[in-house]
Amino acid sequence: VQLVESGGGLVQAGGSLRLSCAVSGVFTRFIAMGWFRQAPGKERELVAGISSGGRTRYTDSVKGRFTISRDNGKNTLYLQMNSLKPEDTAMYYCAAKNIGITIATTSREYDYWGQGTQVTVSS
Repeated sequence: VQLVESGGGLVQAGGSLRLSCAVSGVFTRFIAMGWFRQAPGKERELVAGISSGGRTRYTDSVKGRFTISRDNGKNTLYLQMNSLKPEDTAMYYCAAKNIGITIATTSREYDYWGQGTQVTVSS
């Protein structure tokens, strides 16, 4: 199983970015997936998750600004990030979990990880 993120970059506060995670080796329709982020000196945290059935979950700080979605035809996970803030600056990781019914909230529950893509929001 391989997860490859793309779409990170430098953006001004208030701007938008869309992260993509291309998945190979497993069908996205059968698994739960999530976007995590980790800032320097901080723990890795779940930003948004989606179950195999399409239920979603967001951390409070991104509710109303970020949207997680999945295109099963392209086997790709997305994270649309709007109204970005400097505190959103972090390395963002895509993760997948074999048992897809529930949305796992901790990193140790996920089976596969991408290499990460850096998001930097300037003030």
